[in-house]
Amino acid sequence: MGIACFIRYQIDPFQKAEFHKYAAAWARIIPRCGGRLIGYFLPHEGTNYIAWGIIQFKSLADYESYRTRLLQDDEGRRNFEWAHAQRFIVAEERTFLKVVDTTSIGLLESTTEGTIGDI
Repeated sequence: MGIACFIRYQIDPFQKAEFHKYAAAWARIIPRCGGRLIGYFLPHEGTNYIAWGIIQFKSLADYESYRTRLLQDDEGRRNFEWAHAQRFIVAEERTFLKVVDTTSIGLLESTTEGTIGDI
């Protein structure tokens, strides 16, 4: 059983395209730093200012190691700085949840790295 970090973003709804670029960059950075990116999700219908990011880790200790590597990663640091300068992220919250293996669907199960049960 692993953990998933759910990041809830409050974004500027007039800068969704900027958040999209920000999220796309993490697709390269997160795996390099040790996280398993499940995905980023932009508002589509309904609330227009909430976006989500979901990243999976084997443990909270692995998350802490990932955060250290992330802050040392040049592209990661530039992405953080760019988001700060552009101000399209108004607020963010992180919640850590345990994955219940027997309830996960294909989105969380099968990858080239193995299954969630392998974590």
